[in-house]
Amino acid sequence: MTTTLRPTEPLQRAADGALSRHFQVCVNSRPVGEVRLSTSPVFGPGVALIADLRVEERDRGRGRATVAALAAEEVARGWGCTRIECRVPADAGAALRLATALGYVHRNRGMEKTLPAGPPALPDGSVGRPMTDAEFGPWRERALAAYAQDWAERGVPEDEARAKSRRDHERLLPQGLATPDTLISVLEHDGEPVGLLWLSFTGDRAFVFDVETDEAHRGRGHGRSLMLLAEAQAIGNGKKVLGLNVFAGNTPAERLYDSLGYVPVGYSMYKNLL
Repeated sequence: MTTTLRPTEPLQRAADGALSRHFQVCVNSRPVGEVRLSTSPVFGPGVALIADLRVEERDRGRGRATVAALAAEEVARGWGCTRIECRVPADAGAALRLATALGYVHRNRGMEKTLPAGPPALPDGSVGRPMTDAEFGPWRERALAAYAQDWAERGVPEDEARAKSRRDHERLLPQGLATPDTLISVLEHDGEPVGLLWLSFTGDRAFVFDVETDEAHRGRGHGRSLMLLAEAQAIGNGKKVLGLNVFAGNTPAERLYDSLGYVPVGYSMYKNLL
């Protein structure tokens, strides 16, 4: 039996050059699933994104999804893409195993925690305060460089990584410290700054965009204190869920989040197209 992709629509072209197309996954012309392929809204037309790859349950376990994914890669090459990415839900174990077997590399994972009713207490001597205007500029420059480096170390060319870092910070902090639904805090311990926290609010959720312990104060539990501060601030603002992103290879952070009860919700993966 032959598994193929059959377009269900003309190739979609947006004004900014973005491409997308929906396909049926077919076995000898019989539809058994679907997949949508597009260029990345984050990295532009040189990077493809696989979305909604699905094979009907009765046709699973026969290699249909593998062939469909490989066929999508060929379409992406035809579009001139040099990298392809996908987002795998954390509860889709088969999809995660398939992506890994096909050479996709885990870049980062999203995690979430359902918050308790009451805020946690910080350790004695630890307190959070708002970041000052004088602290914001130097922190932003460090954050731009560090965030770009995180992406560059995980398969994104340096110029793309720097551009993404600039775009994300401009989009998320258009008014700096005065950006609505945003808190940027400094954690102090015994009166000395030891770390910082960037928290954002949307709906009934909060999201940690940056949490960092100063290098001279690492290994003393301040990372845990920062996350407790994040939970306290989220609960204080009426939020029920706290989310975050952790890059692959950041083992200390992964262990911390696991110990605090955060659970994975999705894996972002990529593959270079040779």
